[in-house]
Amino acid sequence: SQVLQNVQERVDLAFKAFFRRAKAGEKPGYPRFRGDGRYASFTFKQSGFRLLDTGLLLSKIGTVRIVLHRPLEGRIRTLTVQRDAVGNWYACFACEVEPEPLPFNPAAIGIDLGLESFATLANGLKIDNPRFFRQDERDLAKVQRRLSRAEKGTPRRAKRRRAVQHVHQRIANRRKDFAHKKSRELVNAFGFLAFEDLRIKNMLQNPCLAKSISDAAWSQLIQYTTYKAENAGRGVVLVDPRNTSRMCSCCGTLVEKSLSVRVHQCPNPSCGLVMDRDENAANNILRLGLESLGVALEAPAFRRGE
Repeated sequence: SQVLQNVQERVDLAFKAFFRRAKAGEKPGYPRFRGDGRYASFTFKQSGFRLLDTGLLLSKIGTVRIVLHRPLEGRIRTLTVQRDAVGNWYACFACEVEPEPLPFNPAAIGIDLGLESFATLANGLKIDNPRFFRQDERDLAKVQRRLSRAEKGTPRRAKRRRAVQHVHQRIANRRKDFAHKKSRELVNAFGFLAFEDLRIKNMLQNPCLAKSISDAAWSQLIQYTTYKAENAGRGVVLVDPRNTSRMCSCCGTLVEKSLSVRVHQCPNPSCGLVMDRDENAANNILRLGLESLGVALEAPAFRRGE
């Protein structure tokens, strides 16, 4: 009954989203029936499962073998059993645990996310863009061509479809690992972090940059940093991205520049700041983040992260 209740909730959410899109004039996307081959997960919300020494006991299914990659902590609240794109099954436990705050750290940092560099920090440090999709794009194209030549409904086509899914899964796993590692480094190093509140859905409308923006997966880094910071007692804010690249971080003068211009040069004769374009934007993001808390950039409670 727990699983059926969850399925009912999913159907309800799907129809609510359908009506919301239809009302907003967007492409509605009527909810699609999912057969057993398209249903990749099911959730036990409160009961119906038990972790045993011999495996995982699931209601209506029985005991299945399970490999725990780490000990479970806290109280188990829900269990989701899900299948990935290549057919591997995972048991995902949602546990209620006590926060583990890190020692107070006054260092504050602004982070500008981009494509040439994945991220530029207000202190000038840069995180290289790994471009995982670009690295595997040739392999993906090869297996996709093989799939297109296979006859529909044959075992060969099913096998080649799994090969395509395997490449996609490899790319997704590498992105996820990268985001986890970088978000952990940021949370450990700084007590306050500010990002731009990017409208990525709108940015994907640019046909020249859509593939690179999707490959960067900025939202994943922000999501992972936010929940890690919450657990560690750190602060994360999202600021309005307007003019962060145009405004001089020293005097506030607006400087028009195209994407090809990588150095900020302030024309204000009383300023004359020359700085990397992305570092300048990161300093503006930091200032806006601290202002949202009512804190000046050079206030003693915070200092710019070095």
